Amino acid sequence: MAAQNFKYLVFFTLLAVLIGSIYFVIVFQDFIITNLIWIGLLAVFTFIVYKYDFILQLVDYERAVIYRFGKVHHVGGPGWTWIWPIVEKYALVDLRIKTLDVPKQHVVTKDGVEVTIDAIVYLKVKKDNQSVVNSVIEVEDYVKASQLFVISSLRDVIGSMMLSDVIANIEVINAQIKENLAGISKNWGIICDSIEIRDVEIPDVVLNAMHEQKAAVQQKLARMEKALAQKAEIDAVREAAASLDEKALAYYYIKAIENMANSKGSKVFFPSEFTQLASSFANSTTNSGKNANKVEYYKTLLKDYVDSSVKKAGLRNSHSSNKKSIKKSKKKD
Repeated sequence: MAAQNFKYLVFFTLLAVLIGSIYFVIVFQDFIITNLIWIGLLAVFTFIVYKYDFILQLVDYERAVIYRFGKVHHVGGPGWTWIWPIVEKYALVDLRIKTLDVPKQHVVTKDGVEVTIDAIVYLKVKKDNQSVVNSVIEVEDYVKASQLFVISSLRDVIGSMMLSDVIANIEVINAQIKENLAGISKNWGIICDSIEIRDVEIPDVVLNAMHEQKAAVQQKLARMEKALAQKAEIDAVREAAASLDEKALAYYYIKAIENMANSKGSKVFFPSEFTQLASSFANSTTNSGKNANKVEYYKTLLKDYVDSSVKKAGLRNSHSSNKKSIKKSKKKD
């Protein structure tokens, strides 16, 4: 901008000089005729100043690649840089970080799922003079070239991975694409600061199926844990029962039948195990010693249990008959 203002200042200054020259021509015709060559040179200089930039003012993040007769001569900037009109030309280079918003890409993964990838790239030109020159002469447009390469690399990398791997390895994908870009752009004079995949859009159908699969896995694990708990409980009962002797088993057995008799029903059905128990008693009567004592003990337990059960059943029956008689008397009244 300052260079442009300086150009206009020079133009108006030369214009004033030209007007003064015209006045001078009118007043000093003889002098002009004798100095016509110098006047022509002044006119040519005025045209060149107006047509071409010969002074560049470059800020700290700008560089100018200057060509002389079409060949790179030097790199100018920052600050003021002189350009010879007609003889030299220049190309400006911005050293600031470029932010490339890669358009959303529809990529098919290895397992056939189409996902939408949204990525962003940060890159810049390195500050050394050779890198500034390479960013102009080695590639036509390093920004566009980098963007197209990232798009192609996204398709290659993600297309070779399963969907689950894509979701779990975003950082790995970023590093791989950055490495690929660095490999192809090593002669472009640029450096890639970062590549970030901002979003991976998965179709709703696939996403719902993944949620259902995860829920099924959790239910399976819950069932397995429940089965293991039941197995542990059964094993604990088995170990406890293995340490009980016959007297303890008979006691718990009869206690269980007693609890059944205390229910609301008035009838007690003895399980078939009583037949086996009676057989064992019958077989034990032929023995002597400890077996005879056991038989007597079991007979006593069974007799006491049967007597108590019959007594309780009689009490319940009498109590129920009393209730029925009371209800009938109330109805007659």
